[in-house]
Amino acid sequence: MSKEIPVFFAADDCYAPLLAVALNSAVKNSNRGRAYRAVVLQDGITEENRRKLLSLSSDNFKIDIMSMKQNFDMLDDRMSNRLRCDYFTLTIYFRLFIPAMFPEYDKAIYIDSDVVIADDIAKLFDIDIGDNLIGACNDLSIADVPPLVAYTENAIGVKGNEYINSGVLLMNLKKLREEGFEEHFLHLLNTYHFDSVAPDQDYINAICNGKIHYLDKAFDAMPNNARPVCDNPVIIHYNLFEKPWCYDNIQYEKEFWRYAEDCGFIDEIKAHKESYTDEQRKADKDCLDLLVSNAVKICKKKVTFKNLYESGVKIRL
Repeated sequence: MSKEIPVFFAADDCYAPLLAVALNSAVKNSNRGRAYRAVVLQDGITEENRRKLLSLSSDNFKIDIMSMKQNFDMLDDRMSNRLRCDYFTLTIYFRLFIPAMFPEYDKAIYIDSDVVIADDIAKLFDIDIGDNLIGACNDLSIADVPPLVAYTENAIGVKGNEYINSGVLLMNLKKLREEGFEEHFLHLLNTYHFDSVAPDQDYINAICNGKIHYLDKAFDAMPNNARPVCDNPVIIHYNLFEKPWCYDNIQYEKEFWRYAEDCGFIDEIKAHKESYTDEQRKADKDCLDLLVSNAVKICKKKVTFKNLYESGVKIRL
């Protein structure tokens, strides 16, 4: 059993309050007999907010805050000639570089910051995914949106019930390095510049399909009024626009506010919700409509993951 459970997050300063909720919940639900390390890959978090985030650590749950730019710069020479996209572009895909940036780990967890960890995160880490590249959950946030399901099948080339959400990943870092995951990703990125609606998620699905261990939905439970709540979620993921810090009557909102109360940012979170405007709500709806519209357009393009895969181009590892 690993001496330390590495859990990766990413955030900028705007997301620091939500990251605090996630970290607070992870620390409080950790097993006191295990050792954990949260690694926050950050861009622009202020010193004050860094101090508040670090204060959430405990004796068995260490929190480190590291610059994303610094870690990109530390990538070894074998990748340096492939990093042709600018830094801003690469940050969209940062989780894909965790295997290369942290060679000291053979296995790790990546989690988005808009989550509550409602149970011991070790329950996820301890799952044996064999020689699969990642463990992840089917993306149920799009399962009831036919144009998005069509997009996964016709643009990404992945069946709807096999398309995963990349907000929670159990990563086989050792296998990802052995398979040359980051080099393959960079080759595809620099060669084909695929249009996509979920950039990192679509690459992960296209590359890893067939080598994914599908996790129980309790590890990536998402608010969705079209589906019943998960009885015993381990990780609650407030994906897309189902966010209790913006809207009322969101599934799992009680769990969010429970861990927000003493995370150090409760005033900022409440102020954000109280000031959320009708214009912002309309922008959310327009964004979702645009997402669907773009998905339909991408399916009609010649350069898609599916079309190239079917023409013989190596897409999957």
